[in-house]
Amino acid sequence: MLDINLIRSNPTWVQQQLAKRGCQVDFNSVIEFDNTRRNLIQRNEARRQKRNENSAIIAKLKKEGKDASKQIAEMKAIGDKITNGDAELNKINDKIFEILSALPNIPLPEVVAGGKENNRVIATFGKKPELNFEWKDHVSLATSLGLIDYERGAKLSGAKTWVYTGAGAMLEWALLNYFIDFHIANGYKFIMPPHLLNWDSGYAAGQFPKFVDDVFITNFDKDPKKSKFLLPTAETALLNLHRDEIVNNAQMPLKYFSYTPCYRKEAGSYRTDERGMIRGYQFNKVEMFIYCLPEHSPQFFEELVRNGQKLLEGLGLHFQTTALAAGDCSASMAKTYDLEVFIPSMKGYKEVSSVSNATDYQARRANIRTKDADGKTILLHTLNGSGLATSRLIPAILEQYQNADGSVNIPVALHKYMHGITVLKKK
Repeated sequence: MLDINLIRSNPTWVQQQLAKRGCQVDFNSVIEFDNTRRNLIQRNEARRQKRNENSAIIAKLKKEGKDASKQIAEMKAIGDKITNGDAELNKINDKIFEILSALPNIPLPEVVAGGKENNRVIATFGKKPELNFEWKDHVSLATSLGLIDYERGAKLSGAKTWVYTGAGAMLEWALLNYFIDFHIANGYKFIMPPHLLNWDSGYAAGQFPKFVDDVFITNFDKDPKKSKFLLPTAETALLNLHRDEIVNNAQMPLKYFSYTPCYRKEAGSYRTDERGMIRGYQFNKVEMFIYCLPEHSPQFFEELVRNGQKLLEGLGLHFQTTALAAGDCSASMAKTYDLEVFIPSMKGYKEVSSVSNATDYQARRANIRTKDADGKTILLHTLNGSGLATSRLIPAILEQYQNADGSVNIPVALHKYMHGITVLKKK
Protein backbone atom coordinates (compact mmCIF):
# COMPACT_ATOMS: atom_id res chain seq x y z
CA MET A 1 0.00 0.00 0.00
CA LEU A 2 1.18 3.51 -0.78
CA ASP A 3 1.75 6.10 1.89
CA ILE A 4 -1.14 8.60 2.03
CA ASN A 5 1.36 11.24 3.21
CA LEU A 6 3.29 10.82 -0.05
CA ILE A 7 0.13 11.25 -2.12
CA ARG A 8 -0.92 14.22 0.00
CA SER A 9 2.43 16.01 -0.37
CA ASN A 10 3.24 15.23 -4.01
CA PRO A 11 0.33 13.71 -5.96
CA THR A 12 1.76 14.71 -9.36
CA TRP A 13 5.01 12.84 -8.73
CA VAL A 14 3.14 9.70 -7.60
CA GLN A 15 0.98 9.88 -10.73
CA GLN A 16 4.10 10.11 -12.90
CA GLN A 17 5.67 7.08 -11.21
CA LEU A 18 2.56 4.93 -11.53
CA ALA A 19 2.29 5.98 -15.18
CA LYS A 20 5.53 3.99 -15.74
CA ARG A 21 3.35 0.93 -15.12
CA GLY A 22 0.66 2.17 -17.49
CA CYS A 23 -1.49 3.00 -14.46
CA GLN A 24 -3.40 6.27 -14.85
CA VAL A 25 -4.62 7.56 -11.50
CA ASP A 26 -6.64 10.62 -10.48
CA PHE A 27 -5.96 11.46 -6.85
CA ASN A 28 -8.58 14.22 -6.58
CA SER A 29 -11.08 11.95 -4.83
CA VAL A 30 -8.62 10.49 -2.32
CA ILE A 31 -7.23 13.95 -1.51
CA GLU A 32 -10.77 15.24 -1.03
CA PHE A 33 -11.56 12.29 1.27
CA ASP A 34 -8.31 12.88 3.14
CA ASN A 35 -9.12 16.56 3.69
CA THR A 36 -12.59 15.62 4.94
CA ARG A 37 -11.05 13.01 7.23
CA ARG A 38 -8.61 15.47 8.78
CA ASN A 39 -11.37 18.05 9.31
CA LEU A 40 -13.54 15.44 11.01
CA ILE A 41 -10.67 14.44 13.29
CA GLN A 42 -10.07 18.06 14.29
CA ARG A 43 -13.78 18.68 14.98
CA ASN A 44 -14.13 15.54 17.06
CA GLU A 45 -10.98 16.32 19.03
CA ALA A 46 -12.43 19.74 19.82
CA ARG A 47 -15.71 18.09 20.85
CA ARG A 48 -13.91 15.65 23.13
CA GLN A 49 -12.05 18.51 24.77
CA LYS A 50 -15.35 20.37 25.28
CA ARG A 51 -16.91 17.23 26.74
CA ASN A 52 -14.05 16.86 29.18
CA GLU A 53 -14.44 20.49 30.23
CA ASN A 54 -18.19 19.97 30.77
CA SER A 55 -17.53 16.84 32.76
CA ALA A 56 -15.29 18.81 35.12
CA ILE A 57 -17.91 21.57 35.48
CA ILE A 58 -20.65 19.00 36.19
CA ALA A 59 -18.53 17.38 38.86
CA LYS A 60 -17.89 20.78 40.48
CA LEU A 61 -21.56 21.78 40.39
CA LYS A 62 -22.65 18.47 41.91
CA LYS A 63 -20.05 18.82 44.63
CA GLU A 64 -21.44 22.27 45.44
CA GLY A 65 -25.01 20.93 45.40
CA LYS A 66 -25.97 23.03 42.41
CA ASP A 67 -28.11 22.18 39.37
CA ALA A 68 -26.02 20.63 36.51
CA SER A 69 -28.87 19.60 34.21
CA LYS A 70 -27.99 22.17 31.54
CA GLN A 71 -24.36 20.99 31.38
CA ILE A 72 -25.45 17.35 31.35
CA ALA A 73 -27.74 18.00 28.38
CA GLU A 74 -24.95 19.81 26.58
CA MET A 75 -22.55 16.95 27.23
CA LYS A 76 -25.06 14.42 25.88
CA ALA A 77 -25.50 16.52 22.72
CA ILE A 78 -21.71 16.72 22.31
CA GLY A 79 -21.47 12.94 22.83
CA ASP A 80 -24.03 12.35 20.07
CA LYS A 81 -22.02 14.59 17.73
CA ILE A 82 -18.84 12.67 18.57
CA THR A 83 -20.58 9.34 17.88
CA ASN A 84 -21.93 10.59 14.55
CA GLY A 85 -18.55 12.10 13.68
CA ASP A 86 -16.77 8.81 14.42
CA ALA A 87 -19.25 6.92 12.23
CA GLU A 88 -18.67 9.37 9.38
CA LEU A 89 -14.92 9.13 9.94
CA ASN A 90 -15.05 5.33 9.68
CA LYS A 91 -16.87 5.59 6.34
CA ILE A 92 -14.29 8.05 5.02
CA ASN A 93 -11.42 5.83 6.24
CA ASP A 94 -13.00 2.85 4.47
CA LYS A 95 -13.20 4.83 1.21
CA ILE A 96 -9.55 5.93 1.48
CA PHE A 97 -8.52 2.38 2.36
CA GLU A 98 -10.38 0.98 -0.65
CA ILE A 99 -8.64 3.40 -3.04
CA LEU A 100 -5.15 2.90 -1.59
CA SER A 101 -5.56 -0.90 -1.51
CA ALA A 102 -6.08 -1.00 -5.26
CA LEU A 103 -2.99 1.04 -6.15
CA PRO A 104 0.23 -0.74 -7.21
CA ASN A 105 3.68 -0.07 -5.81
CA ILE A 106 5.85 2.78 -7.07
CA PRO A 107 8.69 1.46 -9.29
CA LEU A 108 12.24 2.16 -8.17
CA PRO A 109 14.02 4.90 -10.18
CA GLU A 110 16.17 2.44 -12.13
CA VAL A 111 13.14 0.49 -13.40
CA VAL A 112 12.24 1.50 -16.95
CA ALA A 113 8.71 2.42 -17.99
CA GLY A 114 6.49 0.27 -20.20
CA GLY A 115 5.50 -3.36 -20.48
CA LYS A 116 7.11 -6.62 -21.63
CA GLU A 117 8.43 -4.94 -24.74
CA ASN A 118 10.85 -2.95 -22.57
CA ASN A 119 12.20 -5.88 -20.56
CA ARG A 120 16.00 -6.09 -20.83
CA VAL A 121 18.26 -9.16 -20.78
CA ILE A 122 21.14 -8.09 -18.55
CA ALA A 123 23.13 -11.34 -18.33
CA THR A 124 23.37 -14.71 -20.09
CA PHE A 125 24.90 -17.83 -18.56
CA GLY A 126 26.22 -20.90 -20.28
CA LYS A 127 26.13 -21.84 -23.95
CA LYS A 128 22.85 -22.40 -25.75
CA PRO A 129 22.67 -26.16 -26.43
CA GLU A 130 23.15 -27.25 -30.01
CA LEU A 131 21.84 -30.75 -30.59
CA ASN A 132 23.28 -32.62 -33.60
CA PHE A 133 20.49 -35.18 -33.61
CA GLU A 134 16.71 -35.15 -33.80
CA TRP A 135 15.85 -33.88 -30.32
CA LYS A 136 12.66 -34.61 -28.42
CA ASP A 137 10.56 -32.20 -26.39
CA HIS A 138 10.17 -32.61 -22.63
CA VAL A 139 6.67 -34.11 -22.87
CA SER A 140 7.88 -36.90 -25.16
CA LEU A 141 10.95 -37.51 -23.01
CA ALA A 142 9.05 -37.52 -19.71
CA THR A 143 6.49 -39.93 -21.15
CA SER A 144 8.92 -42.32 -22.86
CA LEU A 145 11.18 -42.48 -19.78
CA GLY A 146 8.25 -43.06 -17.42
CA LEU A 147 8.91 -39.90 -15.39
CA ILE A 148 5.56 -38.12 -15.66
CA ASP A 149 2.09 -39.60 -16.13
CA TYR A 150 -0.07 -36.89 -17.68
CA GLU A 151 -3.05 -39.14 -18.41
CA ARG A 152 -3.42 -40.32 -14.83
CA GLY A 153 -2.89 -36.76 -13.60
CA ALA A 154 -5.86 -35.70 -15.71
CA LYS A 155 -7.86 -38.69 -14.44
CA LEU A 156 -7.18 -37.73 -10.83
CA SER A 157 -7.67 -33.97 -11.08
CA GLY A 158 -8.39 -32.80 -14.63
CA ALA A 159 -6.35 -30.68 -17.02
CA LYS A 160 -3.13 -28.89 -16.09
CA THR A 161 -2.10 -31.55 -13.57
CA TRP A 162 0.33 -34.48 -13.65
CA VAL A 163 1.72 -37.37 -11.61
CA TYR A 164 5.45 -37.83 -10.93
CA THR A 165 6.39 -41.50 -11.13
CA GLY A 166 9.52 -43.49 -10.26
CA ALA A 167 12.69 -41.69 -11.28
CA GLY A 168 10.59 -38.63 -12.17
CA ALA A 169 9.47 -38.31 -8.55
CA MET A 170 13.06 -38.86 -7.45
CA LEU A 171 14.29 -36.13 -9.82
CA GLU A 172 11.68 -33.69 -8.48
CA TRP A 173 12.67 -34.49 -4.89
CA ALA A 174 16.38 -34.27 -5.75
CA LEU A 175 15.88 -30.72 -7.04
CA LEU A 176 14.05 -29.73 -3.87
CA ASN A 177 16.77 -31.22 -1.67
CA TYR A 178 19.46 -29.46 -3.72
CA PHE A 179 17.71 -26.12 -3.17
CA ILE A 180 17.09 -26.75 0.53
CA ASP A 181 20.70 -27.71 1.24
CA PHE A 182 21.92 -24.60 -0.59
CA HIS A 183 19.74 -22.19 1.39
CA ILE A 184 20.56 -23.78 4.75
CA ALA A 185 24.27 -23.52 3.94
CA ASN A 186 23.76 -19.82 3.16
CA GLY A 187 22.19 -19.05 6.53
CA TYR A 188 18.49 -18.94 5.62
CA LYS A 189 16.01 -20.32 8.17
CA PHE A 190 13.81 -23.19 6.94
CA ILE A 191 10.07 -22.54 7.33
CA MET A 192 7.22 -24.95 6.51
CA PRO A 193 4.00 -22.91 6.67
CA PRO A 194 0.35 -23.99 6.37
CA HIS A 195 -0.96 -24.12 2.81
CA LEU A 196 -4.39 -22.83 3.81
CA LEU A 197 -4.30 -19.09 4.53
CA ASN A 198 -6.79 -16.46 5.67
CA TRP A 199 -7.97 -13.30 3.97
CA ASP A 200 -5.64 -11.03 5.94
CA SER A 201 -2.65 -12.97 4.59
CA GLY A 202 -3.78 -12.45 1.01
CA TYR A 203 -4.43 -8.75 1.61
CA ALA A 204 -1.04 -8.15 3.24
CA ALA A 205 0.78 -9.77 0.31
CA GLY A 206 -1.05 -7.48 -2.12
CA GLN A 207 -3.03 -10.27 -3.80
CA PHE A 208 -6.39 -9.22 -2.35
CA PRO A 209 -8.78 -7.76 -3.14
CA LYS A 210 -7.74 -7.17 -6.77
CA PHE A 211 -6.44 -10.66 -7.58
CA VAL A 212 -8.80 -12.76 -5.48
CA ASP A 213 -10.01 -14.62 -8.59
CA ASP A 214 -6.48 -15.95 -9.23
CA VAL A 215 -6.47 -18.26 -6.18
CA PHE A 216 -8.36 -21.35 -5.09
CA ILE A 217 -10.79 -20.38 -2.33
CA THR A 218 -11.71 -23.47 -0.32
CA ASN A 219 -14.64 -22.29 1.76
CA PHE A 220 -16.05 -19.21 0.10
CA ASP A 221 -18.21 -17.27 2.54
CA LYS A 222 -20.69 -14.50 1.85
CA ASP A 223 -18.15 -12.38 3.68
CA PRO A 224 -14.95 -13.00 1.67
CA LYS A 225 -12.86 -11.96 4.68
CA LYS A 226 -14.00 -15.15 6.43
CA SER A 227 -12.84 -17.33 3.52
CA LYS A 228 -9.60 -19.28 3.27
CA PHE A 229 -7.47 -19.95 0.20
CA LEU A 230 -4.63 -22.21 -0.95
CA LEU A 231 -1.36 -20.31 -1.11
CA PRO A 232 -0.25 -19.38 -4.65
CA THR A 233 3.36 -19.04 -3.47
CA ALA A 234 5.24 -19.45 -0.20
CA GLU A 235 5.88 -15.70 -0.29
CA THR A 236 2.29 -15.13 0.83
CA ALA A 237 2.87 -17.13 4.01
CA LEU A 238 6.42 -15.94 4.72
CA LEU A 239 5.40 -12.28 4.54
CA ASN A 240 2.67 -12.87 7.10
CA LEU A 241 4.92 -14.50 9.69
CA HIS A 242 5.50 -11.06 11.22
CA ARG A 243 2.21 -9.36 10.35
CA ASP A 244 1.22 -6.77 13.00
CA GLU A 245 4.58 -7.07 14.76
CA ILE A 246 7.36 -4.71 15.78
CA VAL A 247 10.48 -6.73 14.98
CA ASN A 248 13.60 -6.26 17.08
CA ASN A 249 16.06 -4.13 15.10
CA ALA A 250 18.92 -6.27 16.38
CA GLN A 251 17.45 -9.27 14.54
CA MET A 252 17.73 -7.62 11.11
CA PRO A 253 17.90 -9.04 8.53
CA LEU A 254 15.50 -11.96 8.83
CA LYS A 255 16.26 -14.51 6.11
CA TYR A 256 13.76 -17.31 5.50
CA PHE A 257 13.12 -19.95 2.88
CA SER A 258 10.30 -22.39 2.42
CA TYR A 259 9.30 -25.37 0.32
CA THR A 260 5.61 -25.53 -0.61
CA PRO A 261 3.39 -26.72 -3.40
CA CYS A 262 1.83 -23.66 -5.07
CA TYR A 263 -1.77 -23.56 -6.22
CA ARG A 264 -2.89 -21.21 -9.00
CA LYS A 265 -5.94 -21.05 -11.21
CA GLU A 266 -3.97 -20.26 -14.38
CA ALA A 267 -7.02 -18.97 -16.19
CA GLY A 268 -7.32 -19.41 -19.92
CA SER A 269 -6.26 -22.14 -22.27
CA TYR A 270 -2.83 -23.57 -23.00
CA ARG A 271 -0.74 -22.17 -25.77
CA THR A 272 0.57 -24.95 -27.98
CA ASP A 273 4.08 -24.43 -26.57
CA GLU A 274 2.90 -24.68 -22.94
CA ARG A 275 2.16 -28.38 -22.84
CA GLY A 276 3.21 -30.68 -20.04
CA MET A 277 4.54 -29.03 -16.89
CA ILE A 278 5.07 -25.51 -18.21
CA ARG A 279 1.81 -24.18 -16.79
CA GLY A 280 -0.27 -26.04 -14.21
CA TYR A 281 -2.65 -25.67 -11.30
CA GLN A 282 -0.16 -27.09 -8.81
CA PHE A 283 3.64 -27.03 -8.82
CA ASN A 284 6.50 -27.16 -6.32
CA LYS A 285 8.69 -24.24 -5.43
CA VAL A 286 11.31 -23.22 -2.91
CA GLU A 287 11.03 -19.55 -2.00
CA MET A 288 13.49 -17.15 -0.35
CA PHE A 289 12.22 -14.22 1.72
CA ILE A 290 14.02 -11.36 3.51
CA TYR A 291 12.90 -8.70 5.99
CA CYS A 292 15.42 -5.88 6.29
CA LEU A 293 15.99 -2.20 7.07
CA PRO A 294 15.10 0.11 4.16
CA GLU A 295 18.69 1.12 3.46
CA HIS A 296 19.75 -2.50 3.02
CA SER A 297 17.12 -3.75 0.56
CA PRO A 298 19.17 -3.00 -2.61
CA GLN A 299 22.03 -5.23 -1.43
CA PHE A 300 19.70 -8.05 -0.42
CA PHE A 301 17.96 -7.84 -3.79
CA GLU A 302 21.31 -8.53 -5.43
CA GLU A 303 21.92 -11.38 -2.97
CA LEU A 304 18.64 -13.08 -3.89
CA VAL A 305 19.38 -12.70 -7.61
CA ARG A 306 22.84 -14.20 -7.14
CA ASN A 307 21.45 -17.12 -5.09
CA GLY A 308 19.07 -18.04 -7.90
CA GLN A 309 21.84 -17.72 -10.47
CA LYS A 310 24.16 -19.97 -8.46
CA LEU A 311 21.50 -22.68 -8.26
CA LEU A 312 21.01 -22.63 -12.02
CA GLU A 313 24.74 -22.51 -12.68
CA GLY A 314 25.14 -25.52 -10.38
CA LEU A 315 22.70 -27.42 -12.58
CA GLY A 316 24.72 -26.52 -15.69
CA LEU A 317 21.72 -25.04 -17.48
CA HIS A 318 21.77 -22.26 -20.04
CA PHE A 319 19.70 -19.32 -18.78
CA GLN A 320 19.39 -15.56 -18.79
CA THR A 321 18.61 -12.81 -16.29
CA THR A 322 16.02 -10.24 -17.34
CA ALA A 323 15.24 -6.88 -15.74
CA LEU A 324 11.48 -6.34 -15.97
CA ALA A 325 9.96 -3.05 -17.04
CA ALA A 326 7.60 -1.38 -14.59
CA GLY A 327 4.45 -2.59 -16.32
CA ASP A 328 5.58 -6.22 -16.21
CA CYS A 329 6.35 -6.24 -12.48
CA SER A 330 3.61 -7.57 -10.22
CA ALA A 331 1.53 -4.90 -8.53
CA SER A 332 3.23 -5.22 -5.12
CA MET A 333 6.80 -5.03 -6.42
CA ALA A 334 9.00 -1.99 -7.00
CA LYS A 335 11.68 -3.94 -8.91
CA THR A 336 11.89 -7.45 -10.38
CA TYR A 337 14.49 -9.58 -12.14
CA ASP A 338 13.44 -12.86 -13.75
CA LEU A 339 15.79 -15.81 -14.18
CA GLU A 340 14.72 -17.56 -17.38
CA VAL A 341 15.90 -21.01 -18.42
CA PHE A 342 16.21 -22.03 -22.06
CA ILE A 343 13.81 -24.73 -23.29
CA PRO A 344 14.87 -25.85 -26.82
CA SER A 345 11.45 -27.13 -27.94
CA MET A 346 9.93 -23.71 -27.17
CA LYS A 347 12.83 -21.93 -28.90
CA GLY A 348 12.86 -19.53 -25.98
CA TYR A 349 13.18 -18.93 -22.29
CA LYS A 350 10.75 -19.50 -19.40
CA GLU A 351 10.89 -17.91 -15.97
CA VAL A 352 11.99 -20.23 -13.14
CA SER A 353 12.72 -17.53 -10.59
CA SER A 354 11.31 -14.08 -10.00
CA VAL A 355 13.31 -11.92 -7.56
CA SER A 356 11.55 -8.79 -6.30
CA ASN A 357 11.93 -5.87 -3.91
CA ALA A 358 8.57 -4.78 -2.48
CA THR A 359 10.19 -1.87 -0.54
CA ASP A 360 7.71 -0.90 2.22
CA TYR A 361 4.56 -1.66 0.20
CA GLN A 362 3.80 -5.06 1.76
CA ALA A 363 5.05 -4.02 5.20
CA ARG A 364 2.57 -1.12 5.26
CA ARG A 365 -0.30 -3.48 4.35
CA ALA A 366 0.89 -6.03 6.90
CA ASN A 367 1.86 -3.48 9.58
CA ILE A 368 5.40 -4.88 9.96
CA ARG A 369 7.69 -2.43 11.74
CA THR A 370 10.89 -2.00 13.69
CA LYS A 371 12.47 0.80 15.70
CA ASP A 372 15.47 2.68 14.33
CA ALA A 373 18.51 3.80 16.33
CA ASP A 374 16.56 6.83 17.61
CA GLY A 375 13.64 4.71 18.77
CA LYS A 376 11.39 5.85 15.91
CA THR A 377 9.00 3.24 14.54
CA ILE A 378 9.63 2.58 10.82
CA LEU A 379 8.37 0.12 8.24
CA LEU A 380 10.62 -2.71 7.12
CA HIS A 381 11.38 -3.62 3.51
CA THR A 382 10.47 -7.08 2.20
CA LEU A 383 12.05 -9.04 -0.65
CA ASN A 384 11.38 -12.44 -2.16
CA GLY A 385 12.84 -14.74 -4.78
CA SER A 386 12.11 -18.21 -6.09
CA GLY A 387 14.92 -20.51 -5.32
CA LEU A 388 13.67 -22.27 -7.50
CA ALA A 389 10.45 -23.49 -9.17
CA THR A 390 10.72 -27.07 -10.41
CA SER A 391 7.96 -27.41 -13.00
CA ARG A 392 10.00 -25.61 -15.64
CA LEU A 393 13.38 -26.86 -14.50
CA ILE A 394 12.56 -30.48 -15.23
CA PRO A 395 11.55 -29.66 -18.85
CA ALA A 396 14.79 -27.68 -19.21
CA ILE A 397 16.90 -30.50 -17.75
CA LEU A 398 15.24 -33.15 -19.93
CA GLU A 399 15.72 -31.15 -23.12
CA GLN A 400 19.16 -29.65 -22.46
CA TYR A 401 20.63 -32.93 -21.15
CA GLN A 402 19.03 -35.37 -23.62
CA ASN A 403 21.08 -37.85 -25.65
CA ALA A 404 20.62 -39.23 -29.17
CA ASP A 405 19.37 -42.60 -27.83
CA GLY A 406 16.51 -40.92 -25.93
CA SER A 407 18.20 -41.08 -22.53
CA VAL A 408 18.83 -38.04 -20.35
CA ASN A 409 21.89 -37.29 -18.21
CA ILE A 410 21.20 -36.06 -14.70
CA PRO A 411 23.09 -32.90 -13.64
CA VAL A 412 26.04 -33.82 -11.43
CA ALA A 413 24.79 -31.60 -8.61
CA LEU A 414 21.79 -33.92 -8.23
CA HIS A 415 23.63 -37.26 -8.28
CA LYS A 416 23.90 -37.55 -4.50
CA TYR A 417 20.13 -37.31 -4.20
CA MET A 418 19.29 -39.88 -6.93
CA HIS A 419 20.28 -43.12 -5.17
CA GLY A 420 22.82 -44.14 -7.79
CA ILE A 421 20.86 -43.06 -10.88
CA THR A 422 22.97 -40.79 -13.10
CA VAL A 423 21.23 -41.38 -16.45
CA LEU A 424 17.50 -41.63 -17.11
CA LYS A 425 16.85 -44.53 -19.51
CA LYS A 426 13.92 -46.44 -20.91
CA LYS A 427 13.26 -49.66 -19.00
